[in-house]
Amino acid sequence: MKTLFAVALLLPGFAFAQLTPLGLWKTIDDDGKTAKSLVRISEHNGAIVASIEQLLDPAAPPNAKCDRCKDDRKDQPIAGLQIMRGVKAVAEGEGVWGGGEILDPDNGKTYRVRLKPVEAGKRLEMRGYVGAPMFGRTQTWMRVE
Repeated sequence: MKTLFAVALLLPGFAFAQLTPLGLWKTIDDDGKTAKSLVRISEHNGAIVASIEQLLDPAAPPNAKCDRCKDDRKDQPIAGLQIMRGVKAVAEGEGVWGGGEILDPDNGKTYRVRLKPVEAGKRLEMRGYVGAPMFGRTQTWMRVE
Protein backbone atom coordinates (compact mmCIF):
# COMPACT_ATOMS: atom_id res chain seq x y z
CA MET A 1 0.00 0.00 0.00
CA LYS A 2 2.86 2.39 0.84
CA THR A 3 4.47 1.70 -2.54
CA LEU A 4 1.24 2.50 -4.39
CA PHE A 5 0.93 5.74 -2.44
CA ALA A 6 4.54 6.71 -3.23
CA VAL A 7 4.00 6.03 -6.95
CA ALA A 8 0.82 8.12 -6.90
CA LEU A 9 2.77 11.02 -5.39
CA LEU A 10 5.54 10.77 -8.02
CA LEU A 11 3.34 10.59 -11.13
CA PRO A 12 2.20 14.23 -11.15
CA GLY A 13 5.82 15.36 -10.83
CA PHE A 14 6.88 13.13 -13.72
CA ALA A 15 4.07 14.43 -15.91
CA PHE A 16 5.00 18.03 -15.11
CA ALA A 17 8.66 17.38 -15.91
CA GLN A 18 7.68 16.13 -19.38
CA LEU A 19 5.66 19.29 -20.03
CA THR A 20 8.80 21.41 -20.19
CA PRO A 21 10.81 21.93 -23.35
CA LEU A 22 13.98 20.75 -21.58
CA GLY A 23 15.54 17.62 -23.04
CA LEU A 24 16.75 16.15 -26.31
CA TRP A 25 14.59 16.67 -29.41
CA LYS A 26 14.64 15.38 -32.96
CA THR A 27 13.95 18.24 -35.35
CA ILE A 28 11.86 17.48 -38.41
CA ASP A 29 12.03 19.42 -41.67
CA ASP A 30 9.03 21.39 -42.88
CA ASP A 31 8.00 18.41 -45.02
CA GLY A 32 7.06 16.67 -41.75
CA LYS A 33 9.07 13.56 -42.59
CA THR A 34 12.80 14.28 -42.79
CA ALA A 35 14.80 14.21 -39.55
CA LYS A 36 17.28 17.11 -39.59
CA SER A 37 19.10 17.12 -36.26
CA LEU A 38 19.14 16.38 -32.56
CA VAL A 39 18.80 19.51 -30.44
CA ARG A 40 19.44 19.67 -26.69
CA ILE A 41 17.30 22.23 -24.84
CA SER A 42 18.63 23.14 -21.41
CA GLU A 43 18.42 25.88 -18.80
CA HIS A 44 21.32 28.33 -18.49
CA ASN A 45 21.35 31.36 -16.18
CA GLY A 46 17.57 31.34 -15.77
CA ALA A 47 16.76 31.09 -19.49
CA ILE A 48 16.30 28.27 -21.94
CA VAL A 49 18.95 27.70 -24.60
CA ALA A 50 19.29 25.05 -27.29
CA SER A 51 22.26 23.65 -29.17
CA ILE A 52 22.52 21.26 -32.09
CA GLU A 53 24.05 18.02 -30.81
CA GLN A 54 24.06 16.06 -34.04
CA LEU A 55 23.14 16.54 -37.69
CA LEU A 56 20.94 13.73 -39.02
CA ASP A 57 20.49 14.93 -42.59
CA PRO A 58 22.72 12.72 -44.77
CA ALA A 59 22.98 15.56 -47.30
CA ALA A 60 24.53 17.91 -44.71
CA PRO A 61 28.32 18.29 -44.97
CA PRO A 62 29.96 16.71 -41.89
CA ASN A 63 31.96 19.86 -41.04
CA ALA A 64 29.27 22.40 -41.98
CA LYS A 65 29.70 25.88 -40.54
CA CYS A 66 27.26 28.72 -40.09
CA ASP A 67 28.76 30.88 -42.81
CA ARG A 68 25.57 32.95 -43.15
CA CYS A 69 25.35 33.84 -39.44
CA LYS A 70 25.84 37.52 -38.69
CA ASP A 71 26.69 37.45 -34.97
CA ASP A 72 29.13 35.61 -32.72
CA ARG A 73 28.05 32.31 -34.33
CA LYS A 74 29.50 33.25 -37.73
CA ASP A 75 31.71 30.47 -39.13
CA GLN A 76 31.08 28.27 -36.08
CA PRO A 77 30.45 24.54 -36.67
CA ILE A 78 26.74 23.68 -36.97
CA ALA A 79 27.23 20.66 -34.68
CA GLY A 80 27.45 22.24 -31.23
CA LEU A 81 25.97 25.57 -32.37
CA GLN A 82 23.65 27.35 -29.93
CA ILE A 83 20.53 28.05 -31.99
CA MET A 84 18.13 29.24 -29.26
CA ARG A 85 18.72 31.89 -26.63
CA GLY A 86 16.84 33.83 -23.97
CA VAL A 87 13.62 31.79 -23.82
CA LYS A 88 11.57 31.89 -20.61
CA ALA A 89 8.16 30.73 -19.41
CA VAL A 90 5.58 33.16 -20.77
CA ALA A 91 2.85 32.67 -18.19
CA GLU A 92 2.75 30.54 -15.07
CA GLY A 93 0.94 27.27 -15.65
CA GLU A 94 0.22 27.79 -19.36
CA GLY A 95 3.06 25.60 -20.64
CA VAL A 96 4.28 28.17 -23.17
CA TRP A 97 7.81 29.55 -23.43
CA GLY A 98 8.95 32.52 -25.49
CA GLY A 99 10.64 35.89 -25.39
CA GLY A 100 13.85 34.63 -26.95
CA GLU A 101 15.17 33.93 -30.39
CA ILE A 102 15.99 30.98 -32.62
CA LEU A 103 18.58 30.87 -35.37
CA ASP A 104 18.06 29.15 -38.71
CA PRO A 105 21.62 28.09 -39.57
CA ASP A 106 20.61 27.46 -43.19
CA ASN A 107 20.06 31.17 -43.84
CA GLY A 108 21.71 32.83 -40.82
CA LYS A 109 18.50 34.63 -39.81
CA THR A 110 17.16 34.84 -36.28
CA TYR A 111 13.48 34.77 -35.41
CA ARG A 112 11.44 35.25 -32.29
CA VAL A 113 10.42 31.91 -30.85
CA ARG A 114 7.55 30.29 -28.98
CA LEU A 115 7.69 26.76 -27.57
CA LYS A 116 4.78 24.63 -26.45
CA PRO A 117 5.03 20.97 -25.39
CA VAL A 118 2.05 18.94 -26.64
CA GLU A 119 0.86 15.33 -26.43
CA ALA A 120 1.95 15.02 -22.78
CA GLY A 121 5.38 16.40 -23.65
CA LYS A 122 6.15 13.87 -26.40
CA ARG A 123 6.19 16.59 -29.05
CA LEU A 124 7.22 20.22 -29.05
CA GLU A 125 5.60 22.88 -31.20
CA MET A 126 8.41 25.28 -32.07
CA ARG A 127 7.17 28.46 -33.77
CA GLY A 128 9.64 30.88 -35.29
CA TYR A 129 8.22 34.23 -36.34
CA VAL A 130 8.86 37.87 -37.21
CA GLY A 131 6.79 40.49 -35.39
CA ALA A 132 3.73 38.55 -34.22
CA PRO A 133 3.35 34.74 -33.96
CA MET A 134 0.81 34.79 -36.81
CA PHE A 135 3.71 35.76 -39.13
CA GLY A 136 5.76 32.62 -38.84
CA ARG A 137 5.87 28.88 -39.18
CA THR A 138 5.66 25.98 -36.76
CA GLN A 139 7.77 22.84 -36.73
CA THR A 140 6.93 19.87 -34.54
CA TRP A 141 9.93 18.32 -32.82
CA MET A 142 9.83 14.85 -31.25
CA ARG A 143 11.20 14.12 -27.77
CA VAL A 144 14.14 11.71 -27.74
CA GLU A 145 14.78 11.85 -23.98
